[in-house]
Amino acid sequence: MKIAIAKEGNVVSGHFGFCEGFQVFEVENNKVVNSTFVENPGHKPGFLPVYLSEKGVNVIISGGMGGNAQQLFKENNIDVVVGVTGDLEETILKFIEGELVSTGSVCNEHSHHDECGE
Repeated sequence: MKIAIAKEGNVVSGHFGFCEGFQVFEVENNKVVNSTFVENPGHKPGFLPVYLSEKGVNVIISGGMGGNAQQLFKENNIDVVVGVTGDLEETILKFIEGELVSTGSVCNEHSHHDECGE
């Protein structure tokens, strides 16, 4: 399984579309076996769900994400976990342990990315 976390530095990004990139964790038998960084190629509506799907991603984790993007990820067979904040390593461990729950929050405007994920 591949889990992509939208990131800024070492923390979960508040909005996936404007993040610096994605830390992609490969998980097997509840353990991280590989971790790679994928640079964000830019925010273009509808592009990132297909892009990450082509990289084999099964789950996207972010602070915030618009409703259209969430739907497009689902259409590309990628589970969406939003409303997440904190350190990347702690986040992936919580996900593996089944302790990370999506809030289902939806960002409605790009101009408010400080509010995404809250």
